[in-house]
Amino acid sequence: MRIALAADHAGATLKDDLLRRLAAALPDDDLIDLGGDGSDPLDDYPDFALALGLSILEGRAERGILVCGSGVGASVAANKVPGIRAAICHDTYSARQGVEHDDINVLTLGARVIGPEPAYECAVAFLGASFSGEVRHRRRLDKVLAIEDGAPS
Repeated sequence: MRIALAADHAGATLKDDLLRRLAAALPDDDLIDLGGDGSDPLDDYPDFALALGLSILEGRAERGILVCGSGVGASVAANKVPGIRAAICHDTYSARQGVEHDDINVLTLGARVIGPEPAYECAVAFLGASFSGEVRHRRRLDKVLAIEDGAPS
């Protein structure tokens, strides 16, 4: 699985830690670093959310991990990219269940909210999960996709 990671100025250190640890733990996975090294305070999360979203939509990555200060802005921005389903998760249950039930393809994390160990555990849970495809989950996902397509409720 190809995984893109990106971060704004506030999330760069946590993103780098995740890249290092995921590379050691998941040698068969390809990791793509889309940047954010923390050196520029003008590295804003919307720019990295768009780059990460496009990497998924263009097929360069299957999933993404996006880090900002709280995880909230990154989630909001990523969800504006059609085809991206991002969720802020600071626990392993939500990270896993978000994929299994809601088919999220982007995990957002808040570097000022979560420590490196729980962030890594969330990333592993997110990357290890698969969409269940159960009828009730598919039905709900189809409704979400209809909203994205502008269908009236």
